[in-house]
Amino acid sequence: MSSEQDQIEENEKDVIAEPDKVVDETPGKNSAESDSEKEAEKAEDNIELELEKAQEKIKDYWDQILRLKAEIENNRKRAERDIESAHKYALKNFVEALLPIIDSMEMSQAAADAENASLESFSEGVDLTMNMFIQMLEKQGLVQLDPQGEKFDPEQHQAISMKKDKKAKSNTVIEVMQKGFLLNDRLVRPAMVIVAK
Repeated sequence: MSSEQDQIEENEKDVIAEPDKVVDETPGKNSAESDSEKEAEKAEDNIELELEKAQEKIKDYWDQILRLKAEIENNRKRAERDIESAHKYALKNFVEALLPIIDSMEMSQAAADAENASLESFSEGVDLTMNMFIQMLEKQGLVQLDPQGEKFDPEQHQAISMKKDKKAKSNTVIEVMQKGFLLNDRLVRPAMVIVAK
């Protein structure tokens, strides 16, 4: 018994010598707690890293949005300038095409005022100028409608009267009073016609 008692006394001395030290007799409990603390710290570090990465992505996306917004604004301003310029200079090509016709008409006037001018040469000059003018209009997309002898088309012709004509079929254009015009296949002015009964 004395050895048992000696051991108990010795244990009591250890406890008295280190009163702040709590003796945990559960085997491996301290090491498990430290492992879970390490895992918690690791998880926290991972979350912080993921948060930093997400913030970087957000910053990149925000920069992209700002750049795209600026690009859209620049495109809008450029389109406005282009439209304004198109309105200003839309007729430039048309006017340039008219200039040779104006020159030809001026030459016709000068020829008519000349001493040796004849009606025949003046008429020839007017015919040439008219042909130039019609060709220029056709290049711009304007097509002349001359429906003489064609079937009456209410979409492109306007009948101003009807006549009995034994030579023509009924509902046929027998006379064109005023030619019509199409601009890029859209009717600008219908042809004024007389139709056979």
